[in-house]
Amino acid sequence: MERYDRITGFADEIAQDLSTQIESFGKLGIRYIEMRGVDGKNLIHHDNAKVTEIKKRLDDAGIRLSALGSPLGKIGMDDHFEPHFEEFKRACEIAHMMDTPCIRMFSFYPPHDKDAVFERLGRFAGYAKENDVCLLHENEKDIYGEKAKECKEIMDEFGGEHFKAIFDFANFVQAGQDTLEAYEVLKDHIAYIHVKDAIAGSGKVVPAGYGDGNVKEILTRLFSDGFKGFLSLEPHLFDFDGFAGLEKGDMKLPSFEEGKKLNGFEAFSLAYDSLVRDIIAEISYN
Repeated sequence: MERYDRITGFADEIAQDLSTQIESFGKLGIRYIEMRGVDGKNLIHHDNAKVTEIKKRLDDAGIRLSALGSPLGKIGMDDHFEPHFEEFKRACEIAHMMDTPCIRMFSFYPPHDKDAVFERLGRFAGYAKENDVCLLHENEKDIYGEKAKECKEIMDEFGGEHFKAIFDFANFVQAGQDTLEAYEVLKDHIAYIHVKDAIAGSGKVVPAGYGDGNVKEILTRLFSDGFKGFLSLEPHLFDFDGFAGLEKGDMKLPSFEEGKKLNGFEAFSLAYDSLVRDIIAEISYN
């Protein structure tokens, strides 16, 4: 079966410098980046000259952005919002400069007053519509939308062409949310997938398919329903110690020296292989 061609990821988990990010994705044959950190800053904090340079270098390498991996909405409700909203407006500018309509965002840390959260999200959503960008809300542990019920409330209020859902398996597991239940609640709103898995209880992040996120089953359902969106690798395999010999069913990770800490490229390659070899290769998505 031909390879699914809408795989992307957070290249800053390999390295911060753009040259290494481009070289590494080239080796893996990945043609998209969800750009978060690059050359020492989040992309939205670079000036126009630097953004233009980044865009040219990506274009020259045949790599496009799938989304801006912004930190927007990742502040507490007690924090000042107006400076944060200015950052949001800047992110919208950069999205247009980078030829991507998509900006990853969050729904704020406690204290959680629904009306106050929705007032802020409403300002984001209104500006996104006015400026023709699409906000991708990520379910993140401890934010308002960490579980399916709250994510569905957000989507019922703001969902549409300019506001869609990211589904992150590991984040739901870490928040104590059953992922199959979450999928059924949110399936009509899911436009983008963050590919990482986790073990229930400990919350330990593992390669896709080796945890309790039901990655293969949910991707099978998504593809069966006609999903054509991005699968974004966010490995979070910063410390591989203890995973040697990890198995699940017929799946077995490549053998690594016990206690070996993988470098960024090795960890990302492991995450990529676990997705492509053990999951995507066995799913019909055409």
